[in-house]
Order: sequence, then structure tokens, then C-alpha cells
Amino acid sequence: MMPFLNLFGVAIAFPPLIILIGIWLGSSLAEKHAHRFKVQDSDLYNLIFIALVAFVLGGRFGYAAQHPSAFADDPLSLFSRNMGLFDPFSGAAVGGIAAVIYGQRKKLKLWPVLDALTPALAVFLVAMPLANLASGNAFGSPTSLPWGIDLWGETRHPVQVYEALAAGLILWLLWPAKLDAKAKPGVYFLQFVAASALARLVFEGLRGSSPVTVLNLRVYQLAAWGVLASALWGLSRIIGVREMEKENG
Repeated sequence: MMPFLNLFGVAIAFPPLIILIGIWLGSSLAEKHAHRFKVQDSDLYNLIFIALVAFVLGGRFGYAAQHPSAFADDPLSLFSRNMGLFDPFSGAAVGGIAAVIYGQRKKLKLWPVLDALTPALAVFLVAMPLANLASGNAFGSPTSLPWGIDLWGETRHPVQVYEALAAGLILWLLWPAKLDAKAKPGVYFLQFVAASALARLVFEGLRGSSPVTVLNLRVYQLAAWGVLASALWGLSRIIGVREMEKENG
């Protein structure tokens, strides 16, 4: 766990830095290969930028709407760098809406854009568990295995490392340069979603703080099952349409 990085005598929060580097590398990779999905790199850059700005603003103002007392005495704390004053669900909702509005205004097609965004999402899923490892969040359950790490008073599964390695493998397998040029739009994105959901399904069981339902089932594993099933169903539909087109000449 390394929440801060001492750089030239200045303490820098390390987890947000990892995430920012992941966003930058992922966006650069996505823009470089956007032409493979018939998407303009400038359109993709603008979409990512608008979505990120909306995510940050939506998350902060969403938190303020839910906890107005936290800003009553000092309204300028709305601009604080404290990421604890942030609601990621509000941010994701506002960011998604902003991206959709921009896409509609530019008349961008959904599946090609999702395919073009896939490299950025894949890199982000490598960066996120590394940020969790640095902060100590999303920690693993206790283990006696020799590669366990000491965290929060116990030897635990380095589940953040497992997740980062799995995400790195998915990124390598789905590297955009390996893309089948004849693949139908949406196949690349749905393959990524299915593989990522499968990885979450496997490693969620090794987390030490995973919420459970009344039947003692892990909430995020149930969600991963749903996402995996939806992605596989979508793939079957797209591939089925392609096969029908081949048969019809």
C-alpha cells in the first residue's frame, strides 16, 4: 500500500495519479486505432474529454446534492481535491448522458464508437486495481498462500494484482492491432465486456469486503453473471445476423 508518492519533496496522491495515467494511456491507444472502427480520432477525443469533464462535475455536484451540509459552511469546498467528496454513480450517469448527447449531435454510430472506446476501457481496467492496491481499497480475503500480502492486520490475497493481471491479459488478447477487419461492429466491445465480466466473477469471490445479499450471494458476482449473459447474448445475435447475411449472399 502506497497512498502517497514523494516526488521532489512533494507528497502526491498515488492512486489518483495511477488512474490519470491509465486514462491518458487508454485514450491515446483508442485514438490511435479509432480509424479501424471507422471513427474519427478527433470525435473520439472530444467524446472522451466531454465524458470525463461531465463525470468529474456530476460526481462532485451529485455528492453536494445528497450532502448539502458538507458544503454549507464553505461553498468553495466544492472545488476541493478531496475525492471523498464525490459520488461515482452520479458522475457515471452524468458522464454517460453527456457522451450520448455528443454522439447524437455528431451522428456517431453506437457500436463503432463502443468498439473504438474498448482499448481505453481495457487500459483503465488495468489501472483501476493498481490504484486500489496503492490505496488499500478492494482488498482480498485472508489467505495462507505464500504470495499473500500484509494488509489491514492480516495476510490477504493480492486480489488487486490478480485483477490487474487478468485485465492486462484481456488487453493483450484484444489488442486493437489484432482486430479482424471483417468483424461486425459491436463484436470487439462485447468480447471485452464478456471477458471482463468473467474475470470479475472469478476474483470477486476472493475479495474481503464484498457486499452480499440476503442469501449470502455476492452482489457484484450476481451483477457479473448478468453482464456476462447479456454480452454473450449480444454476441450471438450479431454473429447470427452475420451468418444469415452470408447465407443470403
